[in-house]
Amino acid sequence: MLIEQPPVQNIVPTKYCVQQLAESFNQTFAEYNIILKHGADEPFYQASELSRQHAIIHSTYDYFSSALHEIAHWCIAGEERRQHNDYGYWYEPDGRSPEQQAEFFKVEVKPQALEWAFSLAAGVPFRVSVDNLDGDVNAQEKAQSDAECFRNNVYKQLKHYFVQGFPPRALSMIQMLSSQYRAHQPIQIPKKESCLL
Repeated sequence: MLIEQPPVQNIVPTKYCVQQLAESFNQTFAEYNIILKHGADEPFYQASELSRQHAIIHSTYDYFSSALHEIAHWCIAGEERRQHNDYGYWYEPDGRSPEQQAEFFKVEVKPQALEWAFSLAAGVPFRVSVDNLDGDVNAQEKAQSDAECFRNNVYKQLKHYFVQGFPPRALSMIQMLSSQYRAHQPIQIPKKESCLL
């Protein structure tokens, strides 16, 4: 007699718990006085202050990909940028105009390329984020075209990192993830189609 199994839930396996990622990250990058904390309503980089020597990367809830994305921003930010909350970057929330979305695409290429590399090292799927669900619904066809163009640019940047080398902190992050999730197996340039839209 066959017993029907319930549908598989979209649950992240325990090995992809952000708490474990935070512990590894905080140990690996202790010399930078940075800690990763999960559980925030919104992702945010909090620069260190006189009353608190550590800077804090806040990732959203227990979302593994949110943590990888926020770490990617930290890996790119130079010393001056790391002195400012959210690295001093411009950010307009969901509902951006086409012009604002074009600006978003410009500043997100490198972090999302690194997030893709981190996802490869951790063995989790990567989805390019256009982060504008409430944008102009009358321009959906153009938005889809822009998203495809953005994915192409992220992929080009990822290939550039593979050829020219990753930033030092990003390389350390890839090595940490590969050690923890891939038994030190190196990552390879993926097919562009492996990135979800």
